[in-house]
Amino acid sequence: MGLSATLSNALSGLTAASRAAEIVSANVSNAQTEGYGRRELMLTSATLGGSGGGVAVSGVVRSIDQHTIGERRLADAALGQSGAGVAFFDRLEMLVGLPDDPASLAAKTTQLQAVLLEAASRPDSDTRLDAILAAATGLSDHLNSASDQVQNLRMDADREIGQQVKTLNESLVRIADLNYEIRLQIGGGNDASGLMDQRQQLIDRVATIVPLNEVPRDNGQIALYTPGGAILLDGKPAEISFTTVGVIVPQMTQASGALSGLLINGQSISTTDNGPLSGGSLIELFAVRDDYATTAQSQLDAVARDLVERFADPLVDPTLALGSPGLFTDAGGVLNVANEVGLSGRLKINALVDPAAGGEIRLLRDGLGASVPGPVGNASIIQAMNDALEAPKIPASGGFSGAARSAVGLAGDFISHVNGKLRGAEANQSFASAKHDALKTIELRSGVDTDQEMQQLLLIERAYSANARVISTVDDMIQTLLGI
Repeated sequence: MGLSATLSNALSGLTAASRAAEIVSANVSNAQTEGYGRRELMLTSATLGGSGGGVAVSGVVRSIDQHTIGERRLADAALGQSGAGVAFFDRLEMLVGLPDDPASLAAKTTQLQAVLLEAASRPDSDTRLDAILAAATGLSDHLNSASDQVQNLRMDADREIGQQVKTLNESLVRIADLNYEIRLQIGGGNDASGLMDQRQQLIDRVATIVPLNEVPRDNGQIALYTPGGAILLDGKPAEISFTTVGVIVPQMTQASGALSGLLINGQSISTTDNGPLSGGSLIELFAVRDDYATTAQSQLDAVARDLVERFADPLVDPTLALGSPGLFTDAGGVLNVANEVGLSGRLKINALVDPAAGGEIRLLRDGLGASVPGPVGNASIIQAMNDALEAPKIPASGGFSGAARSAVGLAGDFISHVNGKLRGAEANQSFASAKHDALKTIELRSGVDTDQEMQQLLLIERAYSANARVISTVDDMIQTLLGI
């Protein structure tokens, strides 16, 4: 081998070692960067004049474990889904309270029962009659507030759906743009690894909203499908449409057309658990808005209806005229069972017993239909109201079981239902989190290993030193030959 060939080989080795050192440096500095794929330098034999000419850098390969990343993305979606459910039921539990919470629905019902017992022992005491009114008003206000807050939770979910749809659309457009740029870079023989990192970060961002499967295409491009069969990107990005609303009331549903569903490229799709986008936080927010919250509203309305019906019974208050409301009313009037939706938000105390509304507190003792004062020592109606709260009664609505229970028991069952849903959602979240963490750990193991990179750097330094010595030796030989 001549000196020129030897020098060419050494120079190509220095170039390759220098480039390899850059790759190792990039790998180490980005070891914790989300979406970064480990780089590997590809070398080939070079020829010079038909004979060996050292090595040539043929390209840079981005090394990732696509299978693990795909599984981790599905776990991301499951974690996002469970998180939305936990957030809703946690807030709902705070609204209705726990059984031992003095501000809970069950505690306020118990409080009404307690003051009725106290007033029955001293029906002549206006102070104790005032306590009945205060307890009944507190219970009614609690149901009003809970109903309003449930609708606020629906509005929060509706707004979040709109934001996630916006994020989804913007991300798909950007991923499509990166697909195009990556194709151009690869077609021009350039390294597109940096662009691929950006694309992976965007896909990971989308994966918490909807579950994704990534399918490779020519020239480094990819397509995105959901496990449910929706095409989100294959050449062109899909366009997802959704319209938010300003205010939501209990009667508004997607089925009635009052609330928006989802469209993909103008085609309506199901927003249920078996729909094409199911499995991520987006569809779980629809469940919050259209299922979980409406069920909670229905059960609140059932509790309110139970109270209205217990106190509107002529056996409780014989002075009530047929068709007249009792202590609890539907916005001041009688209950129309065909219009039960939203009753808990309309529940009001009968103005006849409220002095602030022009009523008389004595009517709690004498009866709502009493035109003249009765005996101040007569506790029969007050006792009957207490008995009505304690009486076992099968709920007429709300999806509760067919067992008969007292008013306190029904409130407790509702709280128990909410608590059970929260515990179930937390269990799902715990499982999804554990699976996500395990897959993330596997993904990191298959990524950049800094110890391995530093070992590789030592080999690169040795190769660089060896080629440098060859060049130095060739230089000495040339100088000797030239007599310098």
